[in-house]
Amino acid sequence: MVMGFRGTITDAPDFNASADAEALYNAMKGIGSDKEAILDLVTSRSNAQRQEIITAYKSSFGKDLIDDLKYELTGKFERLIVSLMRTPAYHDAKEIHDAIKGAGTNERCLIEVLASRNNQQTHEMVAAYKDAYGSDIEEDVVGDTSGHFKKMLVVLLQGTRDESGVVDADLVEQDAQDLFAAGEEQWGTDEAKFIMILGSRSVTHLRMVFDAYEKIAEKSIEDSIKSELSGDFERLMLAVVQCIRSVPMFFAKRLYKSMKGLGTADNTLIRIMISRSEIDMLDIRECFRLRYEKSLYNMIKDDTSGDYKRTLLNLCGGDDDLAGEFFPEAAQIAYKMWELSAMTKVQLRPTIRPASNFDPAADAQALRKAMKGFGTDEDAIIEIVTKRSNAQRQEIRQSFKSLLGRDLMKDLKSELSKNLERLIIGLMLTPAEFDAKMMQKAMEGAGTDEHALIEILVTRSNEEILAMNAAYQDAYKKSLEDAIQSDTSGHFCRILVSLVQGAREEGPADVERANADAQELADACNADSDDMEMKFMSILCTRSFPHLRRVFQEFVRCTNKDIEQIIKKEMSGDVKNSFYAIVRSVKNQPSYFADRLYKAMKGLGTDDRALIRIMVSRSEIDLFNIRKEFKETHDASLHEFIQGDTSGDYRKTLLEICGGED
Repeated sequence: MVMGFRGTITDAPDFNASADAEALYNAMKGIGSDKEAILDLVTSRSNAQRQEIITAYKSSFGKDLIDDLKYELTGKFERLIVSLMRTPAYHDAKEIHDAIKGAGTNERCLIEVLASRNNQQTHEMVAAYKDAYGSDIEEDVVGDTSGHFKKMLVVLLQGTRDESGVVDADLVEQDAQDLFAAGEEQWGTDEAKFIMILGSRSVTHLRMVFDAYEKIAEKSIEDSIKSELSGDFERLMLAVVQCIRSVPMFFAKRLYKSMKGLGTADNTLIRIMISRSEIDMLDIRECFRLRYEKSLYNMIKDDTSGDYKRTLLNLCGGDDDLAGEFFPEAAQIAYKMWELSAMTKVQLRPTIRPASNFDPAADAQALRKAMKGFGTDEDAIIEIVTKRSNAQRQEIRQSFKSLLGRDLMKDLKSELSKNLERLIIGLMLTPAEFDAKMMQKAMEGAGTDEHALIEILVTRSNEEILAMNAAYQDAYKKSLEDAIQSDTSGHFCRILVSLVQGAREEGPADVERANADAQELADACNADSDDMEMKFMSILCTRSFPHLRRVFQEFVRCTNKDIEQIIKKEMSGDVKNSFYAIVRSVKNQPSYFADRLYKAMKGLGTDDRALIRIMVSRSEIDLFNIRKEFKETHDASLHEFIQGDTSGDYRKTLLEICGGED
């Protein structure tokens, strides 16, 4: 599959190397340098033209252009401009050299470069390394890494992946079976099989292998790699798989992570923006837009500053207005993403399980002891409450009353305070009572917490919604539906009322009907906004999740757009947020919750109510999966975020619920 030219930097027309050399010389002459002139010139020439400028500079002025640039410029800006002046092969060689020399190894850089380069790029890098450092890249890498990670890097350094484009259907099936047998089917993993198949087969072949694998394993090859392999080897194999699926999407994710969260990983940002500027930056921008809520251009703009920012934005090229249709490559990826989400059978895993040898009477006595007399033994309370399942906690509540004639909830409320109290009480309530209370809290008082209403109603099953309705009626002596109607209005109110019925269809996708639904949604996009919102509601609020996956997949085919982008562009406010939450939950619910947790903790202040609500309500369902998604998207673990964002016994309890550090 030969892609046409998809870079943002091309040869400048009417190029004159001597004139450019002189312009650069003048920009650096005298006191201070004209940085804008330098960056505008360098980013409007191709790499091959920059090499000619270096030669012309030496002929005209008897000086080395790179040395002069290093002398005149500083910081990240200097690194960026100087790196642009190197040939791609020497730039790669230098990145690898920097990643392994000195103390500690930058494994992520090795992974990114070696997993993403084609055979020719790899061979040129190997030669450039030898030329620049007088040593053998393979020996240096081997001396600095170990185990399966090392073996796979050596395989990639050979640059011998099959590029013939010939596919043998029998071999596809065989490889898929072999990978399955090497991992999922046995105790322990046959890593050599993974290395051989993923390291040598062609891209087209492997894409077919991954599809075949999914049918056999009922999960994606990525999920298997995550559960079978670990550490740097796992990261490398995931990177290889991502690059097989789509190199631009791989880089879009790396770019996002380089700017996300605390501080910017400038080395990664510089390396990718430079190395892809003449290859596939347009596709990377497109994938970025598909995967994240903003354009690459805006992310760079918000995350960097000064001449450094101007240079990066020149390399990025335009700002992708969110409206446009997909390029064919991205439309295929969007379609594939929905297909994958439909194929994958996710095993939901909790972080809290029932305690063995459970004795409710002993727990009740221990809790009473922890609260009796002067002061409270918070540690004892936390230890018991977080180590029992919700059903077990209900037995403890009952024993407390039967044995001691006291109300455990009242005692806890009087002994604990603030967030710790809210969290412990949340754990002691039944899920239905807790949901009902959270709905009430979101509506009472002056403002309404619409995000909370949306999150709860979109993510609960019919059964959970009906139980919540009953618990709400019981606790507040009115129906939840009435409460919603008096607290919200317009289409948003109608969406919530529809969801609170707990009558969403259940069951698999109906393909024919999914096509019809997708077409109806596509037609609705041309209607006025009232009709559009009602049509979206009639489908998004009533169909089963598996069915909606199919609908959203077909929607890409009908419109060449992604349903998320349409919702963002055509709708606003709470209606937009509701539909968006449904789409995110249908696509990947643990990832939706991970995102909500991230939003609750990043920035100034913590949204403790959201943090408590999600940690408590998901602890026995899918909090383990949410942790994995959190780590995947934010490159930091949920544990680290909670650790840095909360304190005291409240933090201690949250970390107990969270479970591991990932």
